[in-house]
Amino acid sequence: MSIGNSPEDDRPPIEDDGPSIGRALQQARIAAGLTVDEVSSTTRVRIPIVHAIEQDDFSRCGGDVYARGHIRTLAQAVHLDPAPLVARYDAAHGGRPAPTPAAPLFEAERIRPEPRRPNWTAAMVAAIVVVVGFVGFTMFSGGDKGKGGTSVAEGPAQQKLPSASALPPRPPAPKPTPTPSDSAIAAVPGDKVTVKVTATNDKSWISAKDHNGKMLFDGLLQKGEAQTFQDGQQVDLVLGNAGAIELYVNGKKIDSKFEDGQVERLSYTKGDPQAG
Repeated sequence: MSIGNSPEDDRPPIEDDGPSIGRALQQARIAAGLTVDEVSSTTRVRIPIVHAIEQDDFSRCGGDVYARGHIRTLAQAVHLDPAPLVARYDAAHGGRPAPTPAAPLFEAERIRPEPRRPNWTAAMVAAIVVVVGFVGFTMFSGGDKGKGGTSVAEGPAQQKLPSASALPPRPPAPKPTPTPSDSAIAAVPGDKVTVKVTATNDKSWISAKDHNGKMLFDGLLQKGEAQTFQDGQQVDLVLGNAGAIELYVNGKKIDSKFEDGQVERLSYTKGDPQAG
């Protein structure tokens, strides 16, 4: 899934008039008749962080990515348009880096169809018909050669069925072909590190950088969406709501048990998955 430049980058600069971000969120919450506990329960943002943001203290958010995400979530919960608030935050914190689209690299392996088994019953019937026909033809030809001179009346010749030894040997049964597994194995290049991030249980704010610190992705991943990142040496991740994320690194699933709302900083390199 390719992520382009955010439309927020084209908005006009936000003037400094009006209440601050935290004050605007607090006033909207009070106007909506909501308490901090109710907002925290709805957005899954912890109560101390909600209090800090309403005081314009973003140090407890864990970085700019999560601060933007918290601002969007809280604004939606109190029925505010989050775009002007995020733009005001970006203007006060040096702007937002442009994300680099990441191309998905996982390609499912085709499942080969199981080969058809030969019909040995039909082959045996055909072989018996051929043998019986050959014997009858031989006996008929021999009778024609015996004609001429004085003939002696004889009874009808008894037709002999071919013995078991005269039948062609039955070929050995073919070895069973292993059946492909139901789930195809995703192939990844061995000379690079490949990280696939999927939001399975809920949405999450993530960022990804390559080994040079270049930003590969910075934004919100909705439930059911996925992103794949690749670098020749190392991929650095920051997961906002780590409990909602499923990770595959170099084709292997990471079984770490992350908690909902937990912030995780991870680094992965080539070879077997190693958490940073």
